[in-house]
Amino acid sequence: MTPSFGDRLAAAGADRGRLCVGIDPHPGLLRDWGLTVDAVGLTDFARICVEAFADTAALVKPQVAFFERHGSAGYAVLEETIRTLREAGCLVLADAKRGDIGSTMSAYADAWLHDDSPLVVDAVTVSPYLGFGSLEPAVSLAVENGKGVFVLAATSNPEGREVQHAERADGTSVAQYVVDSCAVRNEPFVTAGGYGPCGVVVGATVTGPPSLEQLGGPVLLPGVGAQGAGPDDVALLTQGVEPLAFASVSRGILRAGPSVDDLRKACVRQASAFSG
Repeated sequence: MTPSFGDRLAAAGADRGRLCVGIDPHPGLLRDWGLTVDAVGLTDFARICVEAFADTAALVKPQVAFFERHGSAGYAVLEETIRTLREAGCLVLADAKRGDIGSTMSAYADAWLHDDSPLVVDAVTVSPYLGFGSLEPAVSLAVENGKGVFVLAATSNPEGREVQHAERADGTSVAQYVVDSCAVRNEPFVTAGGYGPCGVVVGATVTGPPSLEQLGGPVLLPGVGAQGAGPDDVALLTQGVEPLAFASVSRGILRAGPSVDDLRKACVRQASAFSG
């Protein structure tokens, strides 16, 4: 039986620390690194990140939009980045935030979670706000192929609160409904003594967060570092689910570049802070 993404992520976190490192090649950072804001600079940026993180981080998260803005050349760099990281044994999460219905959602699932795709990763972020059931093609393919999905539940941006914290007829929040729906899909894996493939995104700065105790799957926690949250905030949100709780840090590590050695040290330092 193919190991679930949840089990693979827990093992990687135990080995390398529970940290997700973002690769966010936005124009300002390219300039800070002395690189050109084009496909050439993007290629150099990605190569440096791969060299620094491939054998250091448990989970690496390329932000797809910053590659996509360079068109087909950007996607070529993204494909190579994903492939090289995975060949080195690093788990890769595509931060693509895909969400649609029917055959279109199936196509998104194939693009990121099918082993024959040039963009295949270990997990992808998805949005449930066309209805949780619309994610079924991605969830099913994740289960089948040993991949994972991270479903947006309670994000740290203030605009999300009016939707994600809205109260349903049963008195639960929409965010809690998303977490509980993921828990249902993870239940067979939990019953078998492991972790499921269906994770959630919960901002580390969120007030009134959903309960994660019954999730049985991964938790990604953005909002750490530059956005204000720290190890204590992460620990408070993830009591009882620590093995699969991964703080997501981008700027706090990338500002150490472009030195590969300095990036590695920043990664190890941040990982130790969130894995105590």
